[in-house]
Amino acid sequence: MAIEKNTNIAGYPLLSLLATTFFTLFLLSVSGPARAQSLGPLGDLHLAREGGLAHYSSYDPTGGNNDRRPIAPGETLVLADHEGAGVVRRWWITIAPRGEAEILRHLIVRCYWDEEEEPSVEVPVGDFFGMGFGEWKDYISLPLNMTSGGYNAYWPMPFRRSARITVENTGTIPIESFYYNIDIRTYDQLPDESLYFHAQYRQERTRAGEPVTILETRGRGHYVGTLLSMQPERGRAYSYLEGDEQIFVDGEKTPGIIGTGTEDYFSSGWYYITGEYSAPYHGVTIKDDERGRINTYRWHIEDPIPFRESFRFQIEHGGTNDTPGVEYSSVAFWYQTHPHAAFPPLPEQLMPFAAITAPSIEAEALLEPATATKGSLRVQQMGGFKGEWSGGAQLWWVEAEPGARLSIPLEAAEAGTYELIGFFTRAQDYGIVRLLLNGQPVGDLVDGYSPNVEPSGPISFGRVELKKGANELEVELLGKDARSAGYSNGYLVGIDGFLLVPRSS
Repeated sequence: MAIEKNTNIAGYPLLSLLATTFFTLFLLSVSGPARAQSLGPLGDLHLAREGGLAHYSSYDPTGGNNDRRPIAPGETLVLADHEGAGVVRRWWITIAPRGEAEILRHLIVRCYWDEEEEPSVEVPVGDFFGMGFGEWKDYISLPLNMTSGGYNAYWPMPFRRSARITVENTGTIPIESFYYNIDIRTYDQLPDESLYFHAQYRQERTRAGEPVTILETRGRGHYVGTLLSMQPERGRAYSYLEGDEQIFVDGEKTPGIIGTGTEDYFSSGWYYITGEYSAPYHGVTIKDDERGRINTYRWHIEDPIPFRESFRFQIEHGGTNDTPGVEYSSVAFWYQTHPHAAFPPLPEQLMPFAAITAPSIEAEALLEPATATKGSLRVQQMGGFKGEWSGGAQLWWVEAEPGARLSIPLEAAEAGTYELIGFFTRAQDYGIVRLLLNGQPVGDLVDGYSPNVEPSGPISFGRVELKKGANELEVELLGKDARSAGYSNGYLVGIDGFLLVPRSS
């Protein structure tokens, strides 16, 4: 009897269904009952398990109900200090105060396998459990999730001799209650091919012409997952998602894997056109159209990327690394042999760029010491415009022309490396400027054009070296946006202020 290819049963072609059935019967015929017992996710649950179970938790040792641990600023809490071989199989936590961005970014998870001195896992707690920006939000994936107040991890984390798991409060908020449960399957020994679990956090702001590095490591292993959070300085634009992933394996000079776009790598499309979702292996759990920010994940569980000697994963921003100033925070998850390459140091300022809302140096307060080679300087009150300006006012540079410079003294309490962040105003008749610090250009150009009068939000000019005391900051007026052509006074400049964030050199 002929079989019609378009005949369906429960949405599947009958031919495919029959082929699958025959193949399953073939496996049973050659593999016997043991094969049948393992079919399906629950198929072998009834079989005896080897090894034992070690459980670590924040239970009240007095027998009461005070099943929590406080963690003061600067304090490190040891969650598990286990001797012997095993595999971490389940890890649950919950935290109070709840939903504090500083806690979720400044509480650092670290894991040390087999007496290593440097951790194989070093990640802010919120990002480790799959959520960037210090957010606290429900989602579900296979290895990680946040559900109704709980944070859960199911990545297998093997070790041969010992495991030490800690959390450190590097922030300023005391953690009143940290609850946890960690389950470890214990064994006499692990198979020789067992690889160590790793997770590494990185945070940077994009620079023109340079891709963003997600991971660079040496050894033998395989890559299993990426969490990526992206926040532009000026919201409502997703053009940075044009960037392609580029993966170099075992010393490749050109990437062996090149993608077609950031959201494509994360198994979505068209700038996440239908919005937020979470699936077992991929998802976008934050899509904030107002601020143009994205939190997205992809787990390479069915398609791990193996490497024998080295691995480098980088991703473009924009079509050709042409969207500077976007904050990228990432967590790379992978397995490999030891020793692993040294991790980059965690940034001193871990708070997301979006949380920086105001300058600490008010530009309008510098009216008297500020000087301009052309034009005049005023203080303009901004209460009549939509948006928020620190102090409700700005330093306003008017009647200038291209080539003119505004000089402002910038005070540093101590000599050292800082990140310079500026807050400007944009409007239809505002010009394009660049900044110079002690005579040297810093950061990218600032285009002051906008169809509406609005604050720019924080703009990073990168790391700068400052001497103690006064430093000269110059704002050079270069011209104006083509869209300002109809405005004869299209060279105005508005400055709300500046912020200096200490950074390690």
